[in-house]
Amino acid sequence: MSRRTGEPGNSEQAEQVEQVEKAEKAGTTVRTGYRPEGIDDAFTAGDGPGERTPSGGKGGAGGDGGPALPSLGWRGALRWTWRQLTSMRVALMLLMLLAVAAVPGSVLPQRPQDPAAVLRYLQENPTTGEWLDRLGFFDVYASVWFSAIYILLFVSLVGCILPRTKAHLQALRSRPPRTPRRFDRFPAQGRAVTDATPDEVVEAASTHLRGRLAWLPTFRVDTGAEDATPARGRAAARPAARTVSAERGYLRESGNLLFHLSLVGLLVAVATGQLLHYRGQAIVTEGRGFANAVVDYDTFENGAWFRPSSLVPFSMTLDAFESEFAADAAAFAQSRDFTAFVTVRDPDGARHEETIKVNHPLTAGGAKIYLQGNGFAPEVTVRDADGETAFSGRVPFLPEDTMYTSRGVIKVPDVSDGLDQIGLVGYFLPTAEISEDGETAASIYPQPINPLLVLEVYRGDLGLDEGLPQNVYRLDTDDLTPSVDEDGERVKILVAPGETVDLPDGLGTITFDSLPRYVALDLRHDPSLTWVLVFSLGALLGLAVSLFTPRRRVWVRAWREEVPGTGDDDAPRERTVVAVAGLARGDDAGLQGEVDSLLAALPGVAPSDEGDLTSSPGRAPADGTRPTGRPAQDPTSRDRARKADR
Repeated sequence: MSRRTGEPGNSEQAEQVEQVEKAEKAGTTVRTGYRPEGIDDAFTAGDGPGERTPSGGKGGAGGDGGPALPSLGWRGALRWTWRQLTSMRVALMLLMLLAVAAVPGSVLPQRPQDPAAVLRYLQENPTTGEWLDRLGFFDVYASVWFSAIYILLFVSLVGCILPRTKAHLQALRSRPPRTPRRFDRFPAQGRAVTDATPDEVVEAASTHLRGRLAWLPTFRVDTGAEDATPARGRAAARPAARTVSAERGYLRESGNLLFHLSLVGLLVAVATGQLLHYRGQAIVTEGRGFANAVVDYDTFENGAWFRPSSLVPFSMTLDAFESEFAADAAAFAQSRDFTAFVTVRDPDGARHEETIKVNHPLTAGGAKIYLQGNGFAPEVTVRDADGETAFSGRVPFLPEDTMYTSRGVIKVPDVSDGLDQIGLVGYFLPTAEISEDGETAASIYPQPINPLLVLEVYRGDLGLDEGLPQNVYRLDTDDLTPSVDEDGERVKILVAPGETVDLPDGLGTITFDSLPRYVALDLRHDPSLTWVLVFSLGALLGLAVSLFTPRRRVWVRAWREEVPGTGDDDAPRERTVVAVAGLARGDDAGLQGEVDSLLAALPGVAPSDEGDLTSSPGRAPADGTRPTGRPAQDPTSRDRARKADR
């Protein structure tokens, strides 16, 4: 109802409007007593109720007429950032990002593993290689950006685990949910009568639900009692009853936490192993050995926290190497066994003989020594044109096929003034077979039955005096001059053990002195391997427990009630009525079976028609009506059951 102009309320409002207009003209603010009903001070601009601004009287973050929104502040920003970082979505994104970030480490050469390949890549791709080197793509796993992803994932997992652990511990100390008043809307239920008392029913149900292991109960069980309630309105009267509330599935969250904790432990173990590990490779020929020192390895890589002084000073000598190959037609030349016979000298001077086989490493000095490969290392002597010994030593040839056709390079320096350096590249054939025309040769068996060296000769500057590291298995022939015959074909020299052959163009001679074997040994030390195995098994165990542990709740209510007799002449008598209901989180095909097994375990309740189970789920009553223990389900039954639970 509107007011007339002459009424007091209307004149008071007019005076307030007039004061506001005067204040706007003067450029000041005025505090009025008028405020529309239902509008709180928190949603009006200014310092108090009724304050207006000269620009229209309605300030605030929302503009004219908008509410004054609260500012987030630096604390709120930090809280929001932390919540985003510890969310499952961000954790999965970081895990995927970590996998993507590891791809360059597999595609591009890495400086700790192969510095020569990195140098070659930089020479072939100067522009791209320079930028990749600046961004750390040649040492991916030690780069800043990879470490940042790694640390963020670690923080995300820790931030996710801590609150969940706290909530899980609180849930373990809490009691199972109370027994709902109504059971008829639960997805799994059953009903029976028995001559046992409600106390006996509750005791039997509790024992069954707890299981056989007292230290690890199947269900957490809580018993209670309900007082009788009279009828109120449409609600029927309820007799006094004993109840059981049981819940299982806490191991599901425990397994989930174990999985996440194992992931954190796995990250820590892998990071620690990368910082403390070391790995060295060495090629050792028969009769010679190596010492466990950084300078004695052909290649050596280590973590950032590794110290050379941590190496145990043992030494090892290769006494002999034996290989066994099949000689039958079915599996001709297939490898059967490789055995390296070694003598290990401990730091205290003690010597002991050991063997190393494939997949059977030797443990020495806290590290494992693996047999990675084997081959032949012909011992040759090269004399230059002046008769001076320019090279003498064993040259490992790398096998390229199952017949041990091996390729190698012999680089001969210039020891006499005015002579060129010599490069010999070719193949070693353990059992050589030369064609009738003498143009080709091949190995027909991996054992050294008819060994032969087939070499091509080059001369020029091999770069041996430049002081730069070179690949001993590769010869760059672009700037070298090959030795050719009258037809312009490259000359190939054939050298058998014990023979001395002249080099073409008067370059000198080469002598095949002996044929020792060599083994490629790989020494590895990683203190985190045991922990990686433990945490990996823990993650698998936690995942299995989390996936296969059902989350169920079961309630039992037992009360005394007068029920009809089971025979034609039996009069109604007072017996105990038992009602059971079950609820699962998600779909659970075994929930009804849990209810059925509980009913069958109660005293006086038989699992057949001859017993006292008058309305067991799935069994039709004698009158042919629908069992009262399992109502027809509809799509909203589970939601209604949860509401009944609450």
